[in-house]
Amino acid sequence: MSRARDAFSRHLAQTSDAPIGLEITRAEGCWLYCADGRRYLDMVAGIGVSALGHGNPAVLAAIERQARRHLHAMVYGEYVIAAQAEYAARLAETLPPGLGRVYFTNSGAEAIEGALKTARKYTGRTAFAAFDGAYHGDTMAALALMGNAAFRAPFEPLPGPVRRLPFGAAAALGAIDETVAAVVIEPVQAEGGVRIPSREFMRALRERCTRAGALLIFDEVLTGFGRTGRLFALEHYGVAPDLLVLAKALGGGMPLGAFCGSDEILGRLARDPPLGHITTFGGHPVSCAAGHAAFDQIAGARMWERAERSGAALQTKLAALIGREIVAVRGLGLLLGIEFARAERARRFVAEALARGVVINWTLNAERVVRLAPPLIIAPEEIDFAIAAMQAALEASAPGG
Repeated sequence: MSRARDAFSRHLAQTSDAPIGLEITRAEGCWLYCADGRRYLDMVAGIGVSALGHGNPAVLAAIERQARRHLHAMVYGEYVIAAQAEYAARLAETLPPGLGRVYFTNSGAEAIEGALKTARKYTGRTAFAAFDGAYHGDTMAALALMGNAAFRAPFEPLPGPVRRLPFGAAAALGAIDETVAAVVIEPVQAEGGVRIPSREFMRALRERCTRAGALLIFDEVLTGFGRTGRLFALEHYGVAPDLLVLAKALGGGMPLGAFCGSDEILGRLARDPPLGHITTFGGHPVSCAAGHAAFDQIAGARMWERAERSGAALQTKLAALIGREIVAVRGLGLLLGIEFARAERARRFVAEALARGVVINWTLNAERVVRLAPPLIIAPEEIDFAIAAMQAALEASAPGG
């Protein structure tokens, strides 16, 4: 046993009784290289973080340049840090009108917390609304929005009140009333089983929030930065939220989150009292430099167009596997879900794919669905490798296989 593996098992706090356990020694492009000499095709991109794959040269160069300038200098928002300000300006150029003010955080869950605080401060209301199947993070208020009661139960009572609505059901939107500060939704539910709402539902939701005076918060932590075949998934629906939450690919491989809104809405955090929402490490200059470099490449090369083409090819090949245990394949761009008839078959499929050199993962709130979210740079021959491995995994995971 290596020293790292021994320390992992003895001293690192664990998140489950059965971690994946790959010992990564280096990563390049779409591939992970391990201490046992094997390599694995990363079909989850570090859970959406590594949109440009691993070890992107421009991102690494940006990290080195910023590290030589300075690391942390002061609590977020007090000094003029060029890496923060320049990345915020770049994002503002691209986001819809009304989302041009950026508050950087460390992570997606922290950004959700900030957005919820902002909504309460701006509206003077206390309640929130979220959807079944939702996942918005594991901090206390983010967990309160969780669509899976099994994950909430051990930590209750949680902040609230939270009104839970059926995902995609326009008829239920009347529950959004004058007591609701904000409604939080993922434009595509990832942990919920890669569920895609209709354009009509999203427009009805926007109209209902406007009518009720509730803020609409889009959680694009996973769906942003080209993942769904658009730069941001909101473009699929032709609507804009009042607050937009970003993370994962936002940092180009470094830890970074953000919530974005208008001057009027986010300005409420700076007064009555001042410093009403602060973070020490949010918007770390190295993370902002890395994220800015990654964003420039994604936007400059219009990587969402490549994601749309690659995703369509991958979805077509996966659809050929439907039958017996796979009952559906769905997705937008390079965010896809493979739905099995039985949860145990999905779990075994993930394990068998890993044994064949392909990393895929299950979803927290839809135990019969396996999710794929590879780097946007995935090549056709890598898609073919993944399909061959998954076909073999499907056969091996069959009863008697």
